[in-house]
Parts: sequence; C-alpha cells; structure tokens
Amino acid sequence: MKYIFLVFFMNLLPQYAGKCLRRDDSYPKTFEDIKNEIAGYTDIAKAIIDLVVHGKAQNRSYERLAAFADTIGPRLSGSKNLDAAIKYMFSALQEDGLENVHLEPVKIPHWERGEEFAMMLEPRNHSIAMLGLGSSVATPPEGITAEVIVVTSFDELHKRAQEAKGKIVVYNEPFVNYGETVRYRSQGAVEAAKVGAVASLIRSIASFSIHSPHTGWQDYEPDVPRIPTACISVEDAEMMSRMSSRGTKIVVHLKMGAKTYPDAPSFNTVAEIVGSKYPEQIVLVSGHLDSWDVGQGAMDDGGGAFISWEALSLIKDLGLRPKRTLRLVLWTAEEQGGIGAKQYYQLHKENISNFDIVMESDEGTFKPSGLGFTGNAKARDIVKEIMTLLQPTNVTDVYDNADGTDIDYWMRDGVPGKRVL
Repeated sequence: MKYIFLVFFMNLLPQYAGKCLRRDDSYPKTFEDIKNEIAGYTDIAKAIIDLVVHGKAQNRSYERLAAFADTIGPRLSGSKNLDAAIKYMFSALQEDGLENVHLEPVKIPHWERGEEFAMMLEPRNHSIAMLGLGSSVATPPEGITAEVIVVTSFDELHKRAQEAKGKIVVYNEPFVNYGETVRYRSQGAVEAAKVGAVASLIRSIASFSIHSPHTGWQDYEPDVPRIPTACISVEDAEMMSRMSSRGTKIVVHLKMGAKTYPDAPSFNTVAEIVGSKYPEQIVLVSGHLDSWDVGQGAMDDGGGAFISWEALSLIKDLGLRPKRTLRLVLWTAEEQGGIGAKQYYQLHKENISNFDIVMESDEGTFKPSGLGFTGNAKARDIVKEIMTLLQPTNVTDVYDNADGTDIDYWMRDGVPGKRVL
C-alpha cells in the first residue's frame, strides 16, 4: 500500500529531485508550501487505504499473482515460459484499462542448466544438493571427478593457490549480508580458474538453509578459463569444511549439462496513466517478470511486478489523474544482470530530464518496513512528509539508499530512486 502513495504523490518531487530534472514556474517555492500541499491529499490517502483494506481491491494483487504464477510457472530468460508471461501481462494490462500498453523489444541471454548432479565419493558416498549457476559452462560429458579444497575466502584461496590446481574449489564463505557475500557467487568460478581449479562449488548466499541450494547469475572474465560452477547447500559446505579441517581427503564427482544459446528476442512490458498537466514527465514504477527456473518466481519478482501494476490499477479505480505520467515497466532478464533495464535506459536516456523519479520493488513482498530513497536532502524531506500520510498503516520510515539492478542506470545519472522495503 505504501507503494501506491509514493507513486501518486511523487509528482510533488521535481523541484528538488536531481541534477537532470527541470522545474516548472508554478511549482511551490518553499518547503512549507509543499507540506501544506501534501497535507491536502489526506482525503485521497484515506480513499486509497479504504479501497485496499476494505474495498474491492482487498487481496486483489495476491489473487492476480497467484493466478499468474500458477498458470505460467518459472520464467527463465530466453524461455518459452517467459514469452508466455509477457503475453499474459500484455493482455492483462489492456483488460485492466491502462493506457499506452505496449512491448519494447530487447535481446536477452538464453541459458539452460540441463541435467546436473554432484556426488561425494570420498570419504563416503553422499548426494550433494546443488544448482548450477547462470551462464556456467558444462562439464565434459563424463563429468569431473576431483579432490576438493575448501576455503573460506578469496584471500585464503590465493594463499593456497598451489594446492588448488586440478581440484574442485569449495567456498565455505561466512554469510555477512547479501550485497557483500554475493561476490563469491558472481566471481567464484573466475578466482578458482585463476589458480588452476577444474570447477567451483559455492556455499549458497543465504542466511538460513534447510539443505536448500540457491541459484543465481555468475560472470566469467575474458582470458580466464571458464570452469563449471554451482551453488551447494550451507549444510554440505559446512560438512566438507569440517572434514577438511580434520585432514580428511574429499573427492567429488560433478556433472553439469548446461548450454548457452544465442541471445533471444524478448520485451519490456509497459503501461501508463497519462498525466493531466505534464504528460511528458515520467514517474516510473517497476518490477521484473523473469525468474529463475527452479521455483515459482512469486517473490522474485512476481510480487514486485504485481504491486507495481496494482499501484496504477488503484489510481485508475479511484478515477484519479496525476499531473505527471505514471509509467509501469515490467523488466525482462533482470536475473542476468538487468539486461532489459539496461536496454530500456539506452533507448530512453536522451529524455532523462523528463524522468522525475524511478522506483523498483524487488526485495520480496513481506510486511512493509519502509522505503529506501536515493536523492538529495530536500527531496528526502518531501518523501518523509509524504510518508506521514501512511500513519494509519504504521509504515512511515524512510531509509538510505534505493539500490536496484533495474533502476541503478537512472540513479547514477542523478534521477532520484526509491526501493520498496
């Protein structure tokens, strides 16, 4: 619900937003004027709350998401399921009565994991829970059988470089937070290859595990051999670490049938509510439609995509017409590094002065805890005032930083950004 308020009231921001944004002469000149204008939206805020909590929109975004996830399933970049998801949403946005519904073509990676498994052969037979990482190369058809070296950091790997040659590197890195620890997933194969390893297995980037490996994208580097790489469960990484600390020899057989195909055609999906006074100026809300292939994609990022859609739906249902255009973008190929968003940015950056704020929801749709915001101090003060309208829902906090794969391109150029937390 906090998302819808920010979407509607962000038309108050442009005077103080960022280095690229313009101001119109009629805009309030003092912060007190802005506070008074925000307070004037109290009745609209109440109408939005009533519609979501008590009205026909109650549970609507959940029901829409459930139908979508049940119908389409996982939506890996380049897959037929992702194509079906885009067609589904294009029709749904049209049926919802949103304006300027259209698809913007992009090219995205197409990688498939194929058959894969890992088995510990020494000191005992044990099936290792694993998931290949996106863009990983395959093993030879017969697989790879090699001794394991367990390390807790890149520094330890480099200090033991001579030991790692010809072995499978198992990273048992401690979890600090996602942003810091994820570098082992993205760079683990490259660093292992630099010291002559034949494969890498990375402890899943997770604070909690129930013998559940996590997948994700990883990056190779030019002039570094490409070796197979996968994530394993926290439990298996810890077990091998204990074995190794006792001096036990560990041998693992790894087989991966991953394939990388030429880039595939796809689309970013766009819909709008056109502004009444400044239609050329954009308040952008977004989530991504693609997901990994081993789950529903309901949290990452079906929930974010659907609450972004819901933001426009609620405004339409109430018959509201903001001054500036509200634009919904459902990105494609975010999981592969924001590929769809990058191409959207390249296409639209010549009009960057028209983008007043960019928003993204990609942190999971749990109980709201606040909003992350990136912008100057005056813009932050306005956001804090807007959030006071959410006091009936007890969600009024504004946190530092609105990092997001799909909106970072805009924020680096000075456009204010917001991330739902």
